[in-house]
Amino acid sequence: MKKLLFILLLVTVQSVIAQKYFTRNGLTGFKASTGAFEPVQALNNSSSAIVTSEGKIASQIFIGAFKFKVALMQEHFNENYMDSSTFPKATFKGTITDFDLKNLTGSKDVTLKGILTVKGIDKEIESPGKIYKTSDNSLRLTATFKVTPQDFKIKIPSVVRRKIAREVIIDIDYELKEKK
Repeated sequence: MKKLLFILLLVTVQSVIAQKYFTRNGLTGFKASTGAFEPVQALNNSSSAIVTSEGKIASQIFIGAFKFKVALMQEHFNENYMDSSTFPKATFKGTITDFDLKNLTGSKDVTLKGILTVKGIDKEIESPGKIYKTSDNSLRLTATFKVTPQDFKIKIPSVVRRKIAREVIIDIDYELKEKK
């Protein structure tokens, strides 16, 4: 019993001591264009994310915060494809492999592994990325995910199917400050 209590205390202390880095204004963009038509792309500059010194990561993106160049495209995205009134956010929870905060100098190639949840549907994701410390001791994390609308049961009407790429490219660029 004493051994079990000691292990629980040790785990609790480690999670409290772990450094955490966060952002509330990370950039998340996506491109779903085919070459011949109006670009289907948007940017969200209010993505929230937290990274621990052990390499755990969690992020949350409000779907309605994606901004398109064409207002009608944004309206269709929210109402017809993403149903953002019912599913207002997407999340990612996982780990950054090959991450060692203590020895991080320059940029480091890493892999993000975890669960991406969109429209209430979970999809296991693995993607290459880069992480590095900035001059002000923040962390910068970039990565590119590739998904398909079918992964999240997003139906594309046949009328516009040629205009939307079969594979959607999601880019993240997060500058995370140390949480004190």
